Amino acid sequence: MTDHSRPQPALVAEGLAHSYGPVRALDGLSLRAHRGEVTALLGPNGAGKTTAVSCATGLLRPDGGVLTVLGRDPWRAGPEHRARVGVMIQDGGLASGARAMQLLRYGASLHAHPLDVDEVAEHLGIDDFAGTLVRRLSGGQRQRLALALAIIGRPELIFLDEPTAGMDPAIRRRVRRLIRALADTGSAVVLTTHMMDDVVGLADAVCVIAGGRSVASGSVQEVITEHRQQEGEVTVRAVAHGVAREQVDVLEADLHAAAARHGARLEFTGAGAADLEAVLLDLMQPDPAGQQGATDLAAPTPASPGGTDR
Repeated sequence: MTDHSRPQPALVAEGLAHSYGPVRALDGLSLRAHRGEVTALLGPNGAGKTTAVSCATGLLRPDGGVLTVLGRDPWRAGPEHRARVGVMIQDGGLASGARAMQLLRYGASLHAHPLDVDEVAEHLGIDDFAGTLVRRLSGGQRQRLALALAIIGRPELIFLDEPTAGMDPAIRRRVRRLIRALADTGSAVVLTTHMMDDVVGLADAVCVIAGGRSVASGSVQEVITEHRQQEGEVTVRAVAHGVAREQVDVLEADLHAAAARHGARLEFTGAGAADLEAVLLDLMQPDPAGQQGATDLAAPTPASPGGTDR
């Protein structure tokens, strides 16, 4: 039965397939991204994330499956449709000979109703390097400029590749708030990242991709809980009211003792970055054919190898 209470997804992929010669990059991928939500695509390098985004943005034609973006086939869509989709590619696609603010104003001029350029520049701190040539920007500064260019046209669907890579903690928090605001105003945001704090703090839904297929999907908590249940773990939630702070340790000790009598062990954890990373590592273990597992998932560090903010 069709749910008419919820708008149609901005992105729908069913059984998506694409190959590069003998290499099967997408092998029946299913994915949905809804308006007003942040959807995170997670997986190791080579899992198929970039290929999926390239198909969704009309850069590649899928070999098979069904793919609709904002109700259209992106491969056959024209310029008006493409203007409704924003894309941020990590450290790429920027004119190296232009100055930062000059490039942002030019990007805004290509759209009928762009965001206010000065407001976007101020929010992302682009004012600090407005007159600097793109080729002289740090990795984090390039990321901020690429993000600004991706959102300046008020897109309905936005693809963000590692949006906080190379940024210092203060800018990263600012970018997270901006991404959340984009979703809250009705845009569908699809992000790929290896920073689990970005996912836990931002994503309404996640899709874990391995070997060109989706191996888990749902909210962060749903993915963690389902995996733990498959591993023989049961999630129990409890809320204690009227307990004095000094009695919390005693209460936890009593709960641990009660669980031990039944041969069980309790862990007082929430849906944190470490929990999600552990689940992803389990989901993406090397398969019998010898595929490389996920070794590049990590919690945020002050700076990525791609460069740091200045």
